[in-house]
Amino acid sequence: MRDRVPNDVNLPNAITTLRVLLAPVVTVLLFESSASVRLIAFIVFLIAALSDLVDGALARRRSEVTDFGKLVDPLADKLLLVATLIPFYLLTLRLPELGQLPLFGGISLWVLVVFFGRELLITWLRTAAARRGIVVPATTLGKRKALAQNIFIGSMILWLAYRTAVVEKGWAGPLNDFWAGLHGWFTTISLIVALALTVVSLVVYVSNFRRVLGGNAV
Repeated sequence: MRDRVPNDVNLPNAITTLRVLLAPVVTVLLFESSASVRLIAFIVFLIAALSDLVDGALARRRSEVTDFGKLVDPLADKLLLVATLIPFYLLTLRLPELGQLPLFGGISLWVLVVFFGRELLITWLRTAAARRGIVVPATTLGKRKALAQNIFIGSMILWLAYRTAVVEKGWAGPLNDFWAGLHGWFTTISLIVALALTVVSLVVYVSNFRRVLGGNAV
């Protein structure tokens, strides 16, 4: 019998790397002015978002937690956030008819400031804490924030695909109005929830950081 060849591939890290590679693909697809292509962007995003639920759990189960995974996994999440929110902002700014969300219309610059500002501040605090040898763990609220953001992003991609189809095909009528109201309000509510959890999770993290830092100083 042949000796078994050891498998040196770290599957969780491979999945994380895949998420990094898929992020710019979503961006490129979103900038294509076709409803079907933007629908493909949703599918690619869904694969990337679901991979975030798999790689960490798989790494722990297989005892394959690595420094690479610890570093790249959160960076991949942030890259996916940037890869979708910037197109949302630019597309709805340039083509207002693609926005039309209840309460919001398009995606305003302040929405990006809230999402990106939180990530930049948390990254800065973690770096500052690490320099002092302090680890401030992620919170359950932070994970819920990430889930809420992904729900909003997925819904917003579908909304852009739908609005593109409306413009392309001239959809109208009661069924179209019903779907526009249902999908539009779902996307709006998911954005509000994501924004709220982004702010609240930031406050909680800063509070934990100050408590841990104060305890360390004592």
